[in-house]
Amino acid sequence: MPLKIGLEIHGYLTTKEKLFCNCKNEHKNKEAKPNTFICPTCTGQPGSKPMLPNEEAIKKLVQIGLMLNCKINHEPEKLIWWRKHYNWPDLPKGYQNTISGTYANPVGVKGNFLGIGITEVHLEEDPAAWDPETGEIDYNRSGAPLVEIVTDPDFKSAEQVAEWLKQMTLTMSYIKALDSDAGIKADVNISTTGERVEIKNMNSISEIIKAIAYEIKRQEKEQVKNKETRQWNSAKGQTIKMREKESHADYRFIKEPDLPVINLKKAEVELIKKALPESPMEKLEKIIKKHKISDYDAKVLTANLEIVEMFEKIVEKVSPKMAVQWVTVELLGMLNYNKKTLNEVKINPEHLVSLIKSTEDKKITELKAKDILRSWNKGSKALDVRSQEAISNTKEIEAFVEQAIKQNEKAWQDYKAGNVQALNFLIGAVMKLSNKRADYQTAKKLIEKKR
Repeated sequence: MPLKIGLEIHGYLTTKEKLFCNCKNEHKNKEAKPNTFICPTCTGQPGSKPMLPNEEAIKKLVQIGLMLNCKINHEPEKLIWWRKHYNWPDLPKGYQNTISGTYANPVGVKGNFLGIGITEVHLEEDPAAWDPETGEIDYNRSGAPLVEIVTDPDFKSAEQVAEWLKQMTLTMSYIKALDSDAGIKADVNISTTGERVEIKNMNSISEIIKAIAYEIKRQEKEQVKNKETRQWNSAKGQTIKMREKESHADYRFIKEPDLPVINLKKAEVELIKKALPESPMEKLEKIIKKHKISDYDAKVLTANLEIVEMFEKIVEKVSPKMAVQWVTVELLGMLNYNKKTLNEVKINPEHLVSLIKSTEDKKITELKAKDILRSWNKGSKALDVRSQEAISNTKEIEAFVEQAIKQNEKAWQDYKAGNVQALNFLIGAVMKLSNKRADYQTAKKLIEKKR
């Protein structure tokens, strides 16, 4: 039998509230105390009933389906909620509400992303967090909206799975539908002999690669004949049997009587589709072709939607070479140093254009420009060129050179003795004295002349 690998990917949707109640969707908040964002609905209290489904969650699910090139089931198709029964402590109701199952119409079906078929994309609620060692249950995440993306068994290697997951999560970041802080979990289905084995709750791409490699060897050696659910033991580097694989009949799907049918309008789906951004692959192809930049620089840009959009705004007013340098090196460097996103810093593209042009026109030095950009870690400001203007007057720079030599006599003697690094030190001293406004080349020539 040929090797078949498929994925069931779970991710948290970025909504303010849970799926069926007004409780905050704040389960990822590490500072929150257990069982603080809860109510009778999300803890399954007797007599409580769900509110209407979170409209924001449904919209984000449609966005995900469209980005994965799925057919979206809208009217006249009806999206019905089902009860999927489990006997686990983290499900206080004894079942999970989901738009999936034997007779369900998922929101998105028959998609294709980078050559891998998408079986379905559906919406469901998350159970609580149960610690089997202590028996404690935290209901903060109970009822949080989850997307499940089910692929066809089209993968042929662990490396293909890893690359596909990277591209999929990057694409999802463009629509901000998935909570990147919470990450994703993947159940990996592998078949080498015809019977499918599921490895549950993998949350690391590197561990997924290891688990797939191990499981392929194990199945080929043992000739697996029964469907199983297994877990990955990272410490031992092996999968361990949990139970025989459930069938759909084991979940005892029944229609949810307390939730109405969802009637997605075709017009609503079209509006969502029109508002979608280009995918990373589309942007990558476009900017390479239009601006003739390297594949490497294009990939750095398209790894973040805000970054590539900033590039697209400023490249219309400055050269592609300068735009690439200032966005991928200087701007990204400043953000990474401050551990912030561009969205948090709020840099006005016009301010960045003014900074780059002033550098190109020699109105301010490149060192001073970089200094100004680093000062924008809480937001950009309009550039005051006069107060930052480059000093090119030889006499002014010579005064800084004399001062630098006087203050750094040892470095001056080292330079005269042939130490090239001492020259760089002296130039740095000049730049510091001039508040990085002195022309670098002029300062260098004046120091060399005095040797």
